[in-house]
Amino acid sequence: MNLAAALDDHARSRGDRIAVVAGEAQVTYRDFARLVVDAAGWLAAQGLRPGDVAGLWLKDTIQHLALIYGCARAGVVMLPLDWKWTPAEAERVAVHFGARLVVTDPGAPPLGVTTVAVEGFPPAEAPLAAGADDLLLLSLSSGTTGRPKGPAVSHRQFFRRFMTHWLHLGFTDADRFLCATPLYFGGGRTFAMSMLFTGAAVVLASPGLSAADLVDIVARRRITCLFLVPTQLRRLLALDDAALAPLRALRLLFSSGAPLTVAERQEIAARLCPRFHEYYASTEGGGVSLLTPDDLVRRPDSVGRPVFGVEVEVVDDDDRPLAPDAVGRIRYRGPGVATGYHLDPEASRERFRDGWFYPGDLAAIDGDGFVSLRGRREDVIIRGGVNIYPAEIEAVLTAHPAVVEAAIVPRASATLGEEVAAFVVPRTAVTADALAAWCAERLAPYKRPAAIVLLAELPRNSAGKVLKTRLSA
Repeated sequence: MNLAAALDDHARSRGDRIAVVAGEAQVTYRDFARLVVDAAGWLAAQGLRPGDVAGLWLKDTIQHLALIYGCARAGVVMLPLDWKWTPAEAERVAVHFGARLVVTDPGAPPLGVTTVAVEGFPPAEAPLAAGADDLLLLSLSSGTTGRPKGPAVSHRQFFRRFMTHWLHLGFTDADRFLCATPLYFGGGRTFAMSMLFTGAAVVLASPGLSAADLVDIVARRRITCLFLVPTQLRRLLALDDAALAPLRALRLLFSSGAPLTVAERQEIAARLCPRFHEYYASTEGGGVSLLTPDDLVRRPDSVGRPVFGVEVEVVDDDDRPLAPDAVGRIRYRGPGVATGYHLDPEASRERFRDGWFYPGDLAAIDGDGFVSLRGRREDVIIRGGVNIYPAEIEAVLTAHPAVVEAAIVPRASATLGEEVAAFVVPRTAVTADALAAWCAERLAPYKRPAAIVLLAELPRNSAGKVLKTRLSA
């Protein structure tokens, strides 16, 4: 089982079908499969052998997608690097994971490791050089702080993640998928690879696409499936209903990367697309649970129920399963979940134990299996010995009509250990005093923010997750 083998099959059975579109350029499956073979041969010509790690420091192009599948075909382990990183950042990650070389676009700045710019691939012959249990990918964990962590994912594990896309999201070869998040990012890369494995058409969006331009592409390219992170969805919600009309024809709109509020989920389904799904997922585990349109009506405060093949539990500090609705550490296991971090036994022992992955999230599971997130374990604020869960306070603040987003972080207190600090992005004019009064009506005194700071935007990583460490610094 080498994932790239699917492209050979598509080239034989549907070679004239469009595989990838980028701007005015497009390639058929026959040509894309050939491009992947040539890319695999090019990687081998650079001296890479099966099991070697190669960094991909590339913009989102057809060539980049071909190299992703070319690595899979050649048995080379992909290490995605964000092309927006500085050379120092890219070099540090490449060195940490032992990359034999880094592939760049022409004109990219030099690194202190072996770097090769790629402009094209000469014709080559490249057999499938990896099997089901060989490593496919080291995808950096987007929630990582400190040293980078790269979950090691095999071809078989990625295939099982694809299965959930077919079973729960209904991916088919008739789909036209708009890849509107970077190929460096786990969601954009995974869903683009899954669609190509399925035989669908993948349309690459230009970097920095505005909300209005995104809607325009959906209409012009007859897009059926669209994956967006919450930041992009919030930008779309700022448009009027007439401008959003093309999105309502989508077969599927889905999101992951960071949780949405109840109000946001309901507004997305009402104004953008009624067929909206939200994934709770991780780089290490792939899709964990899914909130469907029916579930949104029934349990809008949850992230749905576990997807096929994934077992989810909430446990206490001694790893004992908790009763329904009790808050504890979430853990999950399944055939698509990684089993450890590459070259990091310490982090692997911390997060991967007895077949389970512990993401660091706090959650509760009700009697019907619905998972409700309560924030990150490391984000819990302990005020005078009492645990305060930021997600609860963030939900109260974002329910205010003048608030777009809110992030809650701890602030040191000489008397209580920690106090609650709130950082808020307003939609319309509002004062900190007005928000404090709003919280006073809806929260117990010990949960109310001791400080409320208004910001134009919250700091985020490339996956769209809020960088709370910057707020608490």
